[in-house]
Amino acid sequence: MIEYRNLRVALLGAGSVGSQVARLLLEQGDEFASRVGARLELVGIAVRDVDAPRDVDLPRELFTTDATSLILGADIVVELMGGIEPARGYVLEALNSGADVITANKALLATHGPELFEAAEQVGAQLYYEAAVAGAIPIIRPLRDSLAGDTVSRILGIVNGTTNFILDRMDATGETLADALATATDRGYAEADPTADIGGYDAAQKAAILASLAFHTTVPLEQVYREGITAITREQVESAREAGSVIKLLAICERLTDPETGEEGVSARVYPALISREHPLAAVRGAHNAVFVQAEAAGDLMFYGAGAGGVETASAVLGDVVSAARRHVVGGPGVAESTHAGLPVLDIGRVVTRYQITLSVADQPGVLAKVARILSDGGVSVETVQQSVPSSTGAVVISGNHPIHGAGAPTATLVIGTHEAEEAALAATVEALAASDVVTAVSSVLRVEGS
Repeated sequence: MIEYRNLRVALLGAGSVGSQVARLLLEQGDEFASRVGARLELVGIAVRDVDAPRDVDLPRELFTTDATSLILGADIVVELMGGIEPARGYVLEALNSGADVITANKALLATHGPELFEAAEQVGAQLYYEAAVAGAIPIIRPLRDSLAGDTVSRILGIVNGTTNFILDRMDATGETLADALATATDRGYAEADPTADIGGYDAAQKAAILASLAFHTTVPLEQVYREGITAITREQVESAREAGSVIKLLAICERLTDPETGEEGVSARVYPALISREHPLAAVRGAHNAVFVQAEAAGDLMFYGAGAGGVETASAVLGDVVSAARRHVVGGPGVAESTHAGLPVLDIGRVVTRYQITLSVADQPGVLAKVARILSDGGVSVETVQQSVPSSTGAVVISGNHPIHGAGAPTATLVIGTHEAEEAALAATVEALAASDVVTAVSSVLRVEGS
């Protein structure tokens, strides 16, 4: 019988993911030992309340409220508490003690990543975080290792399962956003307070992590442009379906070059956008996630799977645990994060994209010519125009956060698809349209991606 050395594993947090990690470590100890060449000993689980009910039946003697003592006696620390503090302090404590750390804490990495990676590098430890983005989907390691010799030009991702479930329900069943959110809550996909998901905050954190990794550049969370799905209406979803498109909340990380100066920079942004139903991301249903990567040599790559779930995310966590354990067996320092490119993070106004603009306009001669002139003056080229039959309903007004009041006179609807232009020019043109005397309402503005 093979005798293995022990590696001591400390677990911080025993929620839906943490409890599954603990269960699998205990149940599959022999299997892990044969993969690693050492036995992974779960020495304790730090929690706030040792008597709190949990989904998994775990030995009570493993639980403690003394996280520091647990950390200082461990070779590998798994942080699954979530939030910024006290998680940040515990992770720094673990790294400074020389332990490797595995975390699924996207908020912590997006906010304090550089500090944590620097702490790990100072002592030769390693910080692993595969589970921080897209749950069970392996995306961190491919970007960090497999594509390290390539140049990633763009990442287009559905990285929040809750919003994808809601938008998919709206598309498939015709539900309103409120009804689809209620369904998501009933099925356990949405939290009691869904703001982080439907407001785009969760996706923005993941975009910051992906952009920093893909472009070898620190991308601060505050420089990630963010819009959520709270303004998406059933009418917009129906209109998209009729046009052969679907609305998805996308995290987009992109390498950009200024055509005039040659300056290279990066953009990270999150917003709802139209994509063709022929695009691979359009087929991502329910609460699943997918990340579409475009690289110069490798071409187009897509990573798809469960974006959340206790046992699914535990798979990604345990993959990192095995990697950390193998490093301990073989020896050698951890691999530092590569942020040496130091590219500037460009403002959303510098991004080149396309718009679909839906206008309610006065039903009178010359309107189309006036609208076309406003677009031309703004440097925006029109690709398509669709006009509906006139109606005499009062204007329903949506233009960002700025209401525009229509006169209630007979109106027609124009749906304008633009060619690519800088975001700043497109946004200024929408404002000019909203101020025009022939436009009673800017009913919808959606970006078009994935072409």
